Amino acid sequence: MDTKDIIIGQIENSISVKEAILTDITLLKNIQDAAGMITDAYKQGGKTLLAGNGGSAADAQHIAGEFVSRFYFDRPGIPSIALSTDTSILTAIGNDYGFDRLFERQVQAHAQAADVFIGITTSGNSENIVRALMACKEKGIKSVILTGKRGGRVSEICDICLKVPSDETPRIQESHILIGHIICCIVEEELFGYLNNK
Repeated sequence: MDTKDIIIGQIENSISVKEAILTDITLLKNIQDAAGMITDAYKQGGKTLLAGNGGSAADAQHIAGEFVSRFYFDRPGIPSIALSTDTSILTAIGNDYGFDRLFERQVQAHAQAADVFIGITTSGNSENIVRALMACKEKGIKSVILTGKRGGRVSEICDICLKVPSDETPRIQESHILIGHIICCIVEEELFGYLNNK
């Protein structure tokens, strides 16, 4: 296959998933509900804790950065922690308890009543995300999961599941950051009201 055809095919595939999201009424409502849950958490003095593996870890860090720094405009930072960033904590937990408990232990350590856990897993079956969700249940912490079309095990444990209508990992990940940006936009607007004042 010609490389130009590959480029066009990849872009067309990405567009088709975004178009599917636009017509997925349940997903659109769940994105709205997730943004509302996160906004409420911030209004109550809570924070977000984000977790994922591999590319999803990068997405978790990306979204946390948007909250703590800025998204569209200058405003006070809002508290968000990516649970995949502290190598000493990660290696301590991995060594002492195993990789599956990487995020569970951090939820136990950091999560407070008003917080929201945001897990990102394309398969929906990442064991360390599943265990983090179980820790959230034990502590009464609300949770949002970004995953793929099948939902996986996490869809039965979390409070809100954002299922991208695709089975392809690259397309799911591209849509996860889109959804993350939409949530950041809504939260920032609800807390600080910039767009309505332009």
